[in-house]
Amino acid sequence: MQVSVLASGSKGNAVYVEMDGVRLLLDAGISATRIKKGLAAEGIDAASLDGVLITHEHRDHIAGLVTLSKWYELPIFTRRATIEHMSCRSSIPAERFHAIEGAFCIGDLTIDPFSIPHDAADPVGYRITGSSRCTLATDLGFVTASVQEAIDGADVLVLEANHDPEVLKHGDYPWALKRRILSNRGHLANADAAWALVRMKKRPAHVFLAHLSEKNNTPELAENTVEEILHRQGLDIPICMTAQDRAVHLH
Repeated sequence: MQVSVLASGSKGNAVYVEMDGVRLLLDAGISATRIKKGLAAEGIDAASLDGVLITHEHRDHIAGLVTLSKWYELPIFTRRATIEHMSCRSSIPAERFHAIEGAFCIGDLTIDPFSIPHDAADPVGYRITGSSRCTLATDLGFVTASVQEAIDGADVLVLEANHDPEVLKHGDYPWALKRRILSNRGHLANADAAWALVRMKKRPAHVFLAHLSEKNNTPELAENTVEEILHRQGLDIPICMTAQDRAVHLH
């Protein structure tokens, strides 16, 4: 399995997963040029992608989708409500879209979307299972019981660690935005990400901490917070920090 977090953060998100001969892009929230170059740096032609999985319709997850769909005739998989709420929907041929509900297959992989609590039309995370399992869970206000169940069993987990609540509360964001981020349909705090890892029955081999806020977090703070909680619980789980401006890879 190969996982490359091409970009992660409030300015744009895109994750590449290759497993059992199937190549997938999870979200296209950065420019198509960046996606193309990021994949090419790994020796991958973007035209060889088997599909694009979209988590929700916010711009930082779909910004490159129109150009990507013009350059390559790639199938786009997401919830029907997400398609309907996409600002760019009319710029993408209708036949590219594939509305999803439950689990479905692409090649030898089973893709299982699961609902996440976020302020979007019908947002999801994705559990991708083949010879291994990779799970993406970002943009969620808190870890529900169903999300906790969905992330369990992941060999590789991409998990949000968006902010430190105290940094956020004392920062310069307007109160309405602070309240949104802190809400049950906002973004996941560092400590909440750590406790989600603690509760996992099977420990993942690798964890990417993703969607870090540029204003209300730092990679050092997120990593230290998570690792301190894991250490106190007697757990040692490899942590990898993602970034907004560069790709982070696992081969």
